[in-house]
Order: sequence, then C-alpha cells, then structure tokens
Amino acid sequence: MQNETVISTGKPPKTGVSKSVKEHLVAYSFIAPNFIGFALFTLVPMIFAFVLAFVKWDGANPMDYVGLKNFNRLIQDPTFHKALWNTIIYTIGVVPLTMVCALGLAILLNQKILGRNVMRTVFFFPYVASLVAVAAVWNFIFSPTMGPVNNILHAITGIPLEELPRWAADKDWAMFTVVLFTVWKNMGYYMVIYLAGLQGVNPELYEAAELDGANAWKRFRNVTIPQLAPTTFFVLMILIINSFKVYDIFINLFAGADNQLNDSTRVLVYQIYNTAFRSLDYGYASAMAIVLFLLVLGITIVQFRGEKKYGQ
Repeated sequence: MQNETVISTGKPPKTGVSKSVKEHLVAYSFIAPNFIGFALFTLVPMIFAFVLAFVKWDGANPMDYVGLKNFNRLIQDPTFHKALWNTIIYTIGVVPLTMVCALGLAILLNQKILGRNVMRTVFFFPYVASLVAVAAVWNFIFSPTMGPVNNILHAITGIPLEELPRWAADKDWAMFTVVLFTVWKNMGYYMVIYLAGLQGVNPELYEAAELDGANAWKRFRNVTIPQLAPTTFFVLMILIINSFKVYDIFINLFAGADNQLNDSTRVLVYQIYNTAFRSLDYGYASAMAIVLFLLVLGITIVQFRGEKKYGQ
C-alpha cells in the first residue's frame, strides 16, 4: 500500500469574508446613517406624495382614488394660478438682481483694498443671521410711519408720510419689498461663490489683455465673464431653484398673527402648505407639489446639461 504524501503550504485555509467584502461593508456603514435618514424623511414622503396626488384624502377617512381630477382642478383654480404667478415674478426679480450685486461685490472685494476681509464678513453676515431677527429689523426699518427709510424720504423730498410707499404693508409694494430683502440677505453667499471663481482665473490672461491695450471694461467682458461662465451658470440655477421653493421669507415678512398671506404675497409653497394643513386636502396639495417638483426637475436637467457643456 503506497504512502500518501500531504503537501502543506504553511498557510491556514481562508475562512470568513474576504478583504474586499470587509472594505465594502465599512464603506456602506459610513453611508448607511445618511441614507437611512434620506430614505425615511425624503424618499418615502416623496413616493407617498406621488400616490396622494391621484387620491382624495383628508387624513382621517379612507383614500378615494380620483385619477387626474386633482390636476384638472389646478387648471381651473385661480388661487393656484396667482400663487404660481407670484412665484414667477419673485424669481424674475430676485435672480438677476442677486447675480449682479453678488458679482459686483465679488469683483470689488477681490481687489487689494483697505478692510477687505472685514467687508467680506459684513456682506456675508445677513446670510447666516437668523431670518426671524433680520425680518423683524427689516419690517421696522421699512415701517410706513416710524421706519427710518420713510422718514429720510420725507425729510429729503418733503412728501407727507401718508403718501410715501407703505412697503410690506402695501400689496402694490409688497413684492418689491421682498425682492429687495432677499437680494440683501442672500447676495453675500453668492458673493463668496463668485470670489472663489475669480480667484481661480489665471492672472496671466489679464496681463495679456492689458498688453494688447484692453481697458478695464474690455478685460471684464472678454476675460472675467468667459472665465466665470461655469460659476455664473451654477449660481443662476441655484437661485432659480431656491426662488421657486421660497416660503419662510414671505411668512416672516408678511404673515400676521393668523400666519396668512394675501393674494399679492401668496407663493406656491405656501399654497401647498395651506391646502394640506389648513384645508386638509392632502391629495390636491400633493398635486401642487408634483407641479413644483416637475418645474424644479426641469431646471435641474437644464443645469446638468449646462454643466456638461461647460465641462467639455
């Protein structure tokens, strides 16, 4: 009988999970907390909102499937039309003004001027300050009778206080007031983004343009603007999306003790909130939310396409 020879490598056989699996498990363990929070508080509510858009439900009685009736109501609802129109007007006013002010500040504070860092902090401060606090201060400053703005205008022009704009208290001036407030509060944030873009511009481009005889305006038009195109596009898209989702600014500036907004200041997100939690018409409110989602989605798709264009 032949003896069997056992060849040993000296290494124990591999047992358990492999190294790559362990690395994947560690990676997923870092991702899991954020993903679970996203799934519970964002993904599931979004899916539920899509379902509610096709039903009639008050939160207490059983859901009643109504198909596209909620969307048909939107077509005939003047209140929804007014809220959507106010949101569009607000967006048209806020976006270009914020971009111009932010870019102007960024160009100014990118120069070597005295107190540059202090001024950057001052202009950025309104963005991080409490919205409730700054809205209260803004309402006092623009108070029709006691506010310093109208009192200064009265002293300069001699126009009686009763004939001066009532700002947030006047439906004809309310949108203008909230646009000014939004630009003032947010321009510091976008100024920082533009500053980052300006500091990434190659200074040799300015030197070459200056050697070619380009003045300051031509250097701005032919060097600064093209080099800031990706930054400008990003700022544009973020501003549009945030403007369509605005809610808190209008509530803090215009809502009274009953937390209600009138026709001149009612925006789309407020209308969704009011329909869902005051009228308890969750299905109809979800249909409005879907319309808002599609608008933001369309803007986001444009943003991604623009990023691909500028990334080439």
